Amino acid sequence: MKPTNILSEKHVKRNPHGNFKEVESSRVDWRQEGEWTVYKTKNPNWKFGDGANDNGEWKNHKHVSIDPYQEGRPATFNYKLLISAIIPRPIGFVSTRSKDGSSTNLAPFSYTQMVNHDPPIFVVGYAGGFDKAKDSLRNLVDSGECVINMISEHYLEAANACSVNAPYGISEWALSGLTPMECTDVKASRVGEAVFSVEGKLLETKEYESRATQGKKTGVMAIIEGVRFWAREDALNEERNMLDPNVLRPVSRLGGITYARVLDGVEIPRPEWDELKQEAEAAGLAKPKADGQ
Repeated sequence: MKPTNILSEKHVKRNPHGNFKEVESSRVDWRQEGEWTVYKTKNPNWKFGDGANDNGEWKNHKHVSIDPYQEGRPATFNYKLLISAIIPRPIGFVSTRSKDGSSTNLAPFSYTQMVNHDPPIFVVGYAGGFDKAKDSLRNLVDSGECVINMISEHYLEAANACSVNAPYGISEWALSGLTPMECTDVKASRVGEAVFSVEGKLLETKEYESRATQGKKTGVMAIIEGVRFWAREDALNEERNMLDPNVLRPVSRLGGITYARVLDGVEIPRPEWDELKQEAEAAGLAKPKADGQ
């Protein structure tokens, strides 16, 4: 059997609904005609020093201090709080293969992020320590390789199916119906349906220990270098340096069992100090930094 997952659905109770299919049937149908749209910002006339654009509404609400290690507070409470607050999160759909080729795995991880571009560096977080390593982590450490695929709308259901706690030896590829495609620099397969995939080599791992329960291993961070990219040609521009979000149609992770579509965008150029210095100085905003500010 696979190692016990301390963040399993049964343990965490991410699903807030009794009968999900019954709840789902009452909802509005999928809006297929939705297109990527770029909007103005909420306040296109915002100026330096204007602060938030909610007319001070934030002042009407108090904040509650939460001690993550408060006596009697389960660690799963922190998990549920953080995945509902640190959003949206990209989902690393990670494909791995053991060194001898006897085991493959395909699983989604929302503890995923890009942290550098030269070289391309990615991090993937695994719940639990090496003593209870998931198939994905075991294969990654064994082979030193993986593929990180980005999840798009057109195969969300299949990707989510790969999060099932199936017994060891059951193929996520078969359960999902997704298509394994050969890679160039790694032996793990990339997902054929993915608009964008990254072949990766494991650089290092770091294991973390619980602050509340001494000696208990609670997580592993894998640092991975991207060595080759795969992009669907209809999503890629001529210079091969940008993807069309309307083709990628990425899906992000929110809290609980909720995913999010990415259909709306706003564009805001990054300020250049040389161009805005005079305006900031005239408004009295070019102040020296002080402690706490």
